[in-house]
Amino acid sequence: MPDKPRNKTGGKIVSSAHLADGGAPALSEFEYGLIISGNAFDRWIVRCMAAAGYPDFNRLDVLVLHTVNHRARDKRLADICFVLNIEDTHLVNYALKKLLKAGLVAAEKRGKESLYRTSDEGAEACRRYREVREPCLVETITSLGNFDEDEIAAVARFLRALSGLYDQAARAATSL
Repeated sequence: MPDKPRNKTGGKIVSSAHLADGGAPALSEFEYGLIISGNAFDRWIVRCMAAAGYPDFNRLDVLVLHTVNHRARDKRLADICFVLNIEDTHLVNYALKKLLKAGLVAAEKRGKESLYRTSDEGAEACRRYREVREPCLVETITSLGNFDEDEIAAVARFLRALSGLYDQAARAATSL
């Protein structure tokens, strides 16, 4: 019987073994977890929004709606892009147009800029999203018994810090 091929990553599940062969193989393992978590999160928010009664929106539409609704303050396109860390303003602009057409967002021109806020229907959509989120996600996670708010907050801080490192690495790669 032939020998089984050896896993060069030491049994770790990575997105790209050729990247794990270099320095920091755990980073490749982390990136794979980030990829599959990100895709699962994207699928979740789209389906949660559909269950809330709004099936025609993609992940960016949902994220933009929640960002516009955040703290019930008017926001500029640049602010929305900045908060979501999105370079391509035209993508966010397209999402805003979809949300405007659906009546979930309202726009007001002030000088040369448009300011966006959720309409009453948009605020209601966000409330309904939360109503779906509670039993489907929050109650499930908290019922596991080992849910630790402080630990989740620490992971969130780590991910935000890591986003800055990836941004810096992107700038460095752009300058090569």
